[in-house]
Amino acid sequence: MRNFTFSSVIIAVSFLMFSFESSCKEINPKDKMTALENVFTFKVSIGPESIDQFYKKYPKLKKYQNDVLDLYKKKEFNTIWYDDQNITEFGFLLYHKVQLLNDHEGIKATMPYMDLVNDVFNENVSNKLPQVDTELLLSNMYVFYASNVYSGVDPATLKKIGWFLPAKSISYTKILDSLMVDPERLNKDESLLYEQYYKLKTVLKKYRTIEKNNLWKKIDIDSATFKDIRPLDSSLAIKQIRERLFVVGDLAQNSNRQVYDQEMMDGVLKYKKRYGLKLNYALTLEHINQMNEPIAKRIKTIMLNMERCRWIPANLAQANEYVMVNIPSFRLVYVKNGKYELVSDVFVGTRMTETVIFSANMDKIVFSPYWYVPQSIINNELKFAIADDKNYLAEHNMEWNGGNVRQKPGPTNSLGLVKFLFPNPNDIYLHDTPSKSFFDFEKRTFSHGCINVKEAKALALAILKDDPDWPVDKIDQAMSGEKETTCKLKNKIPIYIGYFTAWVNEDGEIGFYPDVYDRDQKLDKLLYSDAIEMPKKK
Repeated sequence: MRNFTFSSVIIAVSFLMFSFESSCKEINPKDKMTALENVFTFKVSIGPESIDQFYKKYPKLKKYQNDVLDLYKKKEFNTIWYDDQNITEFGFLLYHKVQLLNDHEGIKATMPYMDLVNDVFNENVSNKLPQVDTELLLSNMYVFYASNVYSGVDPATLKKIGWFLPAKSISYTKILDSLMVDPERLNKDESLLYEQYYKLKTVLKKYRTIEKNNLWKKIDIDSATFKDIRPLDSSLAIKQIRERLFVVGDLAQNSNRQVYDQEMMDGVLKYKKRYGLKLNYALTLEHINQMNEPIAKRIKTIMLNMERCRWIPANLAQANEYVMVNIPSFRLVYVKNGKYELVSDVFVGTRMTETVIFSANMDKIVFSPYWYVPQSIINNELKFAIADDKNYLAEHNMEWNGGNVRQKPGPTNSLGLVKFLFPNPNDIYLHDTPSKSFFDFEKRTFSHGCINVKEAKALALAILKDDPDWPVDKIDQAMSGEKETTCKLKNKIPIYIGYFTAWVNEDGEIGFYPDVYDRDQKLDKLLYSDAIEMPKKK
């Protein structure tokens, strides 16, 4: 990377020293050394005025001006990207990362004036830019990279699309310092990105390889005459399904058999578990159509969920205990000390009453709760039922209470026998339900917005397991449905309600889930419709 040889250096030094000795007898020795250093050190003037002039010349980068100015203030307006007269190795490494944004990070954004940046790193281009322009272009390239990879879309946009989980706050200057000290952090840094991001990134590479090698073969069926495929059936389609299960990793090997045997049964169950489907051996037309969706769609889904991971603080799930609900998978997990204490199915809000994406802190568990019917339900549903049947309230164990309607505790209460409270403006909480049959459905959007938990009692027992004030028999009594009893938690528990249509588990297996609220489609349009650079955080 250097344009001069060691011999050249010796000659230059000798010549300079001879000149000093012969014609500059009165020069201070310290000044001689400064002059020598200037032979090898690249000096360029970077100040507020030159930065301002740069953005007049390159107006499409102006959105980065404040961030770039901050970089140079912290660096006392010294150059960042030059080592002597050459671009640093880190500059080359960063450029390489920008070139791979789409392939490695799932980002299709293109930096303005990228053709000029390419010329900077092209040895065959002789007509180079002024060095000040090059220096500032590389600083803009860094902010472009960091804002796209580490931040994603800006907080204002997140609110517009209904994402109210806590947004991260990062310093591009601090990130740059850490990356320059340890460039390996460009490949992976869980202090900057939520750990799920890197799991999705690994799977993205796998699926791009499948696509590149044309391994995603279509499964041939005649939908008009198709019958469910069951164990011991034999057909060409079964052989093709077996190949697909092998390619994605649900089967360890491919026997190429056309018979639906035990080995394939195990693979089918694994596939269905990853997709959140009912665990049985039947393969319906809907399942085959799902398998026949283009791999490009799977890749896009992974990319969209990588973007969602960029919005989340890296330490989000590092609390001693927390509850996480993923709406598309209809699944809740309770994690304590880094281990899954409980996994439960849930059902969530309908399209008309979508469950909100946000976070809060659980502070109470209420056993045998009253259900205070929301005014919206009274206005839109209950008043009509009461008009048709004067005994409706009594028949449903309800009563008037100060001008409002509430349902008394008991096994038929709409909240079941326990609810989990975490104060929030959306009036959403977790609760039990008497409607257990709803959990038999694969797509579970039935509620008015709250999250109904199949294993609600088990969740309460897990949370209170180490609390001596709440032994199992006391919890059993409190859940008898006789009277409302409140347990105030000694430690608040973070709860995160998120939306991920692709998620990689601890075993590295990816699950794909239905886009129940069409959020993938909206995010896809926001990010990729014009294949332009994503909005930067403000």
